[in-house]
Amino acid sequence: MERPEPELIRQSWQAVNRSPLEHGTVLFTRLFDLEPDLLPLFQYNCRRYSSSEDCLSSPEFLDHIRKVMLVIDAAVTNVEDLSSLEEYLAGLGRKHRAVGVKLSSFSTVGEALLYMLEKCLGPAFTPATRAAWRQLYGAVVQAMSRGWDGE
Repeated sequence: MERPEPELIRQSWQAVNRSPLEHGTVLFTRLFDLEPDLLPLFQYNCRRYSSSEDCLSSPEFLDHIRKVMLVIDAAVTNVEDLSSLEEYLAGLGRKHRAVGVKLSSFSTVGEALLYMLEKCLGPAFTPATRAAWRQLYGAVVQAMSRGWDGE
């Protein structure tokens, strides 16, 4: 897999990262639209959310959104040397596996990520930028998937 184009990734991320919580909420709203079965995986203090709106407005979930956006930020920062994040991402994979996330759900997360970028960037989200993000996300998921196989 060739390396994603660092400049396209960094430029496009700058716009998103000005308001990560807002854009992260767009990402997760889209994720729950695409794969509603993921909603029950998010429960805090044994509280199940009856709707995605309920979940998306809870302080605990907003915290989760912030963390996800920080992981993407770390991937963007290290886009030229993703191997430096290998262990961290594999650990993240293990955590997600432990709470019942299926590896296949990460392709839906990828769709939601591209959707969010497109909504945020509009016409600036060119085919080349989309391709760069697909490569970056693919590399991140590959590293996380080691957390599924690693034991």
